[in-house]
Order: sequence, then C-alpha cells, then structure tokens
Amino acid sequence: MARSRRARQGGQAASEFVITSAGVVFPLTFMIIFTAQLLWTWHSAVEWTRDGARYAATHCYNGGANVRTYMQNNVPVHMDRQEFAGGTAEVQVNYYTRNVETGVLEDFSCEGGDCSTDCVPDAVTVRVTGYEFRHFMSYLGLPPVQMPNFMTSMPIESACCDPLTGECQP
Repeated sequence: MARSRRARQGGQAASEFVITSAGVVFPLTFMIIFTAQLLWTWHSAVEWTRDGARYAATHCYNGGANVRTYMQNNVPVHMDRQEFAGGTAEVQVNYYTRNVETGVLEDFSCEGGDCSTDCVPDAVTVRVTGYEFRHFMSYLGLPPVQMPNFMTSMPIESACCDPLTGECQP
C-alpha cells in the first residue's frame, strides 16, 4: 500500500510541474524573447537614425534624397530590416537655416544649386516614422506594436564643401 501512495504522489508532482510550466514558465519565456526582440529593433532604429543624421551633416544638400538612399542601403541587421529598407517605415530629412535677426531655425531652401558652398544649411533633422513592430506578434495573431517616431537633429559640420577651394563632394 505504501508503494501505490508514493506512485500516486510522483504522478501528482509531474502533473503539477506540467501545469506550472504551461501556465508560468512558457509565457514568461516568450515574454522575455518578445521584449528582447523589441528592444533590439528599437536600438537598431535609434542608431540607424543617428547614422543617417551624421551622414546628412557631412554630405551635400540635395533635398535629402542622398540621405534616404544611404539609409535604405545601410539598414542595420535585425528582424524587421525589410520594413526599414523599403517597407512601411518612412525616412524624412529636413534641413534648417538660422535666421540672422531672430536666431530661430527656419526651413532651408537653396536656389544656387544642390552641391555648392552657397547651398549649406545650418542644421538637419532625420526622422523615421510609421514603423510597427510585428515580427513576434504575427505568430500569435496579435496587433502590431506602434513604435514612436525616431528623430535625430544635428548641426551641419562641413557638407563636404571646402570653403577655400569651393569644391564639394557629394
């Protein structure tokens, strides 16, 4: 009789372990994986936006087309890479000039040509909008996580123009 009671207790411990694993351990594991993927993608998007702003601050002004091309060709390795390379995530590049009288930044426009010493803005802002994290969520049939806009602003450093020679490199 003592043996059958021990056998039943061993079976009860196994079933309690299965219930605990299914109800606590597995969901907690998937939550950790989801959070890690989300943070990895978040960090990649932040660094990608900063890299685009650095590129814009050191290369010629042409309305931002060169910056968008650079960014789409240099997307960091992560799960939603295709969303940034040409998917739902949109790259916006805005150039600004400082008003001499008020000191306020205003939208920049250049009539003297795209890549010249006459056409150098004072600051640039690169913004990534419209990105939704859906990599892990699609397996579970849940709605995507709407990510905030990623934005980096920088002063223009040189725009690849040499003021002494007047030559500019795109």
